[in-house]
Amino acid sequence: MSPDAPKHSHWCNVAYWEHRTRVGRLYTVYEHSVSIFYDLPQGTGFCLGQLHLEHRSSTVQRTRGKIGYGILLSKEPDGVWAYNRSDHPIFVNSPTLDIPNSRTLVVRKVMPGFSIKVFDYDRSCLLRHTTEADLLDGPYDPNSVRISFAKGWGPCYSRQFITSCPCWLEILLNNHR
Repeated sequence: MSPDAPKHSHWCNVAYWEHRTRVGRLYTVYEHSVSIFYDLPQGTGFCLGQLHLEHRSSTVQRTRGKIGYGILLSKEPDGVWAYNRSDHPIFVNSPTLDIPNSRTLVVRKVMPGFSIKVFDYDRSCLLRHTTEADLLDGPYDPNSVRISFAKGWGPCYSRQFITSCPCWLEILLNNHR
């Protein structure tokens, strides 16, 4: 690439987690969409099956086997969308899915073959001005999305925190659209 070529910046980084352990490096996304999948003989994107960890629990191994075709993450003019290409549900939490200043965590279940706007750009701009620091429980990133594979978390599930989920993604959005 020549030094005069326009710099194409990334729009997000993806971190893959197994319970409380991040596995592998951050995956930087430059294209408008990215496939995040377990294992395919052909294809491009973020292949979670290629990430190695020395000791995996049987729960993590079973859940990894359910990721399959995974998700398609797409940056659109109105926000970021996730399409569930797996044979199992995914579970999503995002600041733009929550009710502003709510103490209740909103986790949406997305069935196979369905999509959801996981991050709304316009709504995120409003949230930056309305979030009160004293209502937050711990660190808060207004530009992140969390997606778990096959297992949900939150008030309606036995797993209260995403770090209790066997396999999950943290989508760290670059706040420059």
